[in-house]
Parts: sequence; C-alpha cells; structure tokens
Amino acid sequence: MHTPKLAIVLALAMAAAMANLSQAQNSPQDYLSPHNAARAAVGVGAVSWSTKLQGFAQSYANQRMNDCKLQHSGGPYGENIFWGSGQSWTAADAVKLWVDEKQNYHLDSNTCDAGKVCGHYTQVVWRKSTRIGCARVVCAGNRGVFITCNYDPPGNFNGERPFAFLTLDAQAK
Repeated sequence: MHTPKLAIVLALAMAAAMANLSQAQNSPQDYLSPHNAARAAVGVGAVSWSTKLQGFAQSYANQRMNDCKLQHSGGPYGENIFWGSGQSWTAADAVKLWVDEKQNYHLDSNTCDAGKVCGHYTQVVWRKSTRIGCARVVCAGNRGVFITCNYDPPGNFNGERPFAFLTLDAQAK
C-alpha cells in the first residue's frame, strides 16, 4: 500500500538530485574558471561575474529555448554562443570549444587560419573585457542545449589585437 507512494517519493528525489547536479556543472564559477585560465595563459587579467550580464544572457537563452537557433542576440555586449545536441553539454564544454579555437589564431598577424574560426577565442581573452555573464537552457523537444556568454566591454574590434605580445620575461614566469 505504501510502495507506490515510496516509489513516487524516490523518483522525485532522484529527479531533484539530477537537476541539482546539472545546475552544479553550470554555476558562475564553471564559466569563470575556464575563461580566466585561458586569459591567464596569455597574460590577461581575470574577468568577474556580472549578474546584469547573466540576466541579459538568461533572457536571450530563454528566447532561443523554443528553436535552439545558433543566432546572436544583437545586443550591446560581446557574445559567444554555443549549441550542442543532447542535454549533457555543460558550461565548461562550451568554453573549452571556444578556447580550442586558439590553435586557429595568430597574434602576430591578428588573423585566423583560412576557413577557420577564432573569434570566440579572441572574445574569451579580449583584454578590455572585464565582466561576463552566461546562461544555459535545454531546448524544447530535446533539440539540445543552448549556451550564451556576454562580455562587457565587448571585444573583437577590427584592427585591434585581443591581447599584447608577451615579452620573453613574461613568458619565463
């Protein structure tokens, strides 16, 4: 007689635990840590979390929830967007894919390899960006995960490098 109630309670507890695990992998620190590691690697100061930017990112992610289009918001901030099929993509996964574009970027010429993308990477390490806010949604109809990060001040201005050349002294440290 109590078995169905117990099964329901256990199912709800498991669902809550899974939801908390999902959120735990997408906290502000889960976005900040890989951003700041990439920035430190090129001698750029850390970014801090902005609840204002997080609110903007969440509002835009909520708009993409129904269609999961990989489309920029057109807002006043710098922006990186990500889409992945399935529901397991995390903050760290998205930032890693953006940072992995480093291999396509050449600081000396301030260009990307022909036919390759590197603008997500350059936004992550843009020296003038000091605040970020990000959001993640699972898209309707199991269409995947949409993640967006916004940057203030924005970066990726034509003719500007994202960061300065490191001197030999700085590289040795």
